Amino acid sequence: MSAGDISWVLTATALVMLMTPALGFFYGGLVRRKNLVSTIVQCLVIYAVIAVVWALWGYSMVFGPSINGVIGDLSLFGLNNITIHTPYGSIPELLFFAFQLQFAAITPALMVGAFAERIKFRTLLIFSVLWLTLIYVPIAHWVWNPHGWLLGIGAIDFAGGIVVHIAAGFSALAAALVVGPRRKGCVTPWKDHMKTLDVKETPEKPTNIPYVILGAALLWFGWFGFNAGSALAANELAVSAFVTTNLAAAAAGVSWMIMDWIIKGKPSAVGISIGVVVGLVAITPAAGFVSVSSALIIGLLAGVISNLIAGWRAGRSRIDDTLDVFACHGMGGLWGSIAVGLFAIASVNGVNGLLYGNPGQLVAQLIAVGVVVPFAFVGSYLLLKLLNRFSPLRVSPEAEDAGLDLSEHGEEAYCLE
Repeated sequence: MSAGDISWVLTATALVMLMTPALGFFYGGLVRRKNLVSTIVQCLVIYAVIAVVWALWGYSMVFGPSINGVIGDLSLFGLNNITIHTPYGSIPELLFFAFQLQFAAITPALMVGAFAERIKFRTLLIFSVLWLTLIYVPIAHWVWNPHGWLLGIGAIDFAGGIVVHIAAGFSALAAALVVGPRRKGCVTPWKDHMKTLDVKETPEKPTNIPYVILGAALLWFGWFGFNAGSALAANELAVSAFVTTNLAAAAAGVSWMIMDWIIKGKPSAVGISIGVVVGLVAITPAAGFVSVSSALIIGLLAGVISNLIAGWRAGRSRIDDTLDVFACHGMGGLWGSIAVGLFAIASVNGVNGLLYGNPGQLVAQLIAVGVVVPFAFVGSYLLLKLLNRFSPLRVSPEAEDAGLDLSEHGEEAYCLE
């Protein structure tokens, strides 16, 4: 047990917890004002629901004794046999449980951006529980359990590029396809107590850009806990992950800004904020394995790749991934997970990638993403199709036109007198 390690991981856990409500503000600023409250509260309530699920069976199925490297048993159900005195490395296992909870909670919340403005609240809660149990838990066990089969073949994921971002991003793509596009060109009844205002809105116009910037800044802040905290100790590896995280985020924010400047003629505030988040996504699997210079390359390329894919999605496809979860998290996580197979260097954390003489590491990363991508996409697609038979995914057209704030929660973001 180390007091210093416990202090740092406690701090990191709190930082990562902040990321889920920060994500709510980030997403909330991007949607139309009639869906601002619903988008933020969806992220918050997912955190609360998953906290309960993680304590009951999620943690046990991920980190409990492994059954053939595929799934954990239920011997730790309800945190049975876990005490504050049980060490996990130099920290108590109860603290490790709390730290991992933050990852489990934010992952389904990331998908809110794919079907924002049209998902039924009750169905979202059911889907979040089922998705965590059937999709997230197996992937996390394969990659992060000491006896998981993907870890056994050599695949590495420092803080969740595969487990969190690829899983959420490709599941979000499936969700966007199943749920379908938003209604467009409708007249929105904006109700304020006894009076009604007719407000014409376009789906593409964010309601509150300062919220977007605030959310991105808080995500950047919290991500230091996400990545540097994954060292699980207050040591030089945590420092390295902290610095690589910061530089990759900065590099992606700059490259996204330049892409917007070239393509659209202006440096978009929203685009810069999104670019920063993309850089954080891309460095997540590699933060504890790569050098500072490699982190800059990973971030710069992440901003370009995700920008181009988001532009393709918006301009040339019929996919209505509302807030580009697939382009940012799916493809950002995919690039970062492959990049660690290229740029990992043993002087940081004992693992070399292709560029340092170990092509086997790249092969292991390609196998991991080659398994997780179809598992997340197909599994989520089938789960949503099945769920829709018992609990409709979408609100009614009338409720969608009115906005989820009023139709689902009976509340408004702004009380207009």
